Amino acid sequence: MLLVYFFYNPEDFDWFPKCPFYSLTGVYCPGCGSQRALHSLVHLEFGKTASYNFLFLPALGVVLYNFGITVYNELSGKQLTNYIYKPIFPKVVLIIVLLFWGLRNIPFSPFCYLAP
Repeated sequence: MLLVYFFYNPEDFDWFPKCPFYSLTGVYCPGCGSQRALHSLVHLEFGKTASYNFLFLPALGVVLYNFGITVYNELSGKQLTNYIYKPIFPKVVLIIVLLFWGLRNIPFSPFCYLAP
């Protein structure tokens, strides 16, 4: 799957799926720009990745953190605390995503920079 995003830019090809929420409402959802962000990420263009979807890199960090802690705990036999499984974590993520969703649709500076 990553090879598709490496060789094909979603901006240049119509066969990549479009965001149904944006197509229906004209409002950016929290995931809008993620395909283009992934294309930029596999080309190691971190600035472009953040410009397409500002939450993409932090979300990737959370995924890598979870993977790293899980692998470390399995291989070492230790049990480091994985903060992703704390009850407050999904609540904080929900608040961040909802704020991002709202702020990226405000057409004034500096919020307009959050739009893809």
